[in-house]
Amino acid sequence: MIETIDIKELLPQKGAFVMLDRLTEVDEHKAVSRLKVRSDNLFVENNLFEAAGLVENIAQTAAAKIGYTAKYINKSEITIGFIGEVKNLVIKHLPCVGDELKTTVAFVGEALSTLLVNAIVEIGEQTVASCKMKVFMTDIQSTN
Repeated sequence: MIETIDIKELLPQKGAFVMLDRLTEVDEHKAVSRLKVRSDNLFVENNLFEAAGLVENIAQTAAAKIGYTAKYINKSEITIGFIGEVKNLVIKHLPCVGDELKTTVAFVGEALSTLLVNAIVEIGEQTVASCKMKVFMTDIQSTN
């Protein structure tokens, strides 16, 4: 079951910079993750999860899908990617400590080593953030 996989196996990020608790769904074109916002999160200030944390959560959801595909489908090494561009970022409100985020990332295109994704972050049935993102992939292997 996908939810039992340690998320740290799928991400190049380490320690306190991991912005996902678990990957809950993955298929060829989509990934869904969960994160409970905790007070000790690097991106929490005044009990609110900052915009930078939302963007990183989205990028890591994409990275978790890429890592899952590499490790469990292709039986290859996980490589490092970088946020290349964020467009049309809409934040309706910042999540609070205790909120559980559901982040859905849809992979809508690929050109050279650039992945194009559309993302939605929800708390319950309410959308709190959305954006389009380009993720640049490298050949650099993660040290996981």
